[in-house]
Amino acid sequence: MNATYGYIRVSSKEQNETRQLIEMQALVIPPENLFIDKQSGRNFSRPNYRNMLRILNKDDLLYIKSIDRLGRNYREILEQWRILTKEIGVDIVVIDMPLLDTRRAKDLLGTFISDIVLQVLSFVAENESHNIRQRQAEGIAAAKARGVHLGRPRKPLPDNFQEAFNSWRNGGITGTTAAAMCKMPLSTFRYRAILYAKENDILP
Repeated sequence: MNATYGYIRVSSKEQNETRQLIEMQALVIPPENLFIDKQSGRNFSRPNYRNMLRILNKDDLLYIKSIDRLGRNYREILEQWRILTKEIGVDIVVIDMPLLDTRRAKDLLGTFISDIVLQVLSFVAENESHNIRQRQAEGIAAAKARGVHLGRPRKPLPDNFQEAFNSWRNGGITGTTAAAMCKMPLSTFRYRAILYAKENDILP
């Protein structure tokens, strides 16, 4: 008897797979046949995907939310589709794209149309991923140009930082002593001192 499977991938451990999981459960896929990976497209070492490939059999049915769950780029998506449909012989249903349902048309024309749709959508998915990375890079560059601090918020300076900074700057104490007064490593004190001087327009 042919089995039904579902594959879910989210791009990081922080992302939530609940939305994909709800859709898979609505398809009445047995819980033991649901495979979930939390791996980015860039790091494509997906243990549960590989485990699923080992147990899939010819004429099984596999559901995925969207084609970009299969690969990190155009070439990889097409390669995984080939492995699944040609080498293993499973049927695939892409939930977000009803045209990509290999059960619908298995004649030459149907296969030809599905292949064209797959190639176009794979290219679109990779192109959109590239555009997102480019927009992120441009956004980061623009934020830095505006002086916006990125990353984790800085810890507040200790109350005695200004006193230690002034004494160190005027040569009254060493950097090591100033850092000890502020309970900071020397490297951290020097880094925060540079930022403090810049933010307060203090000349070197």
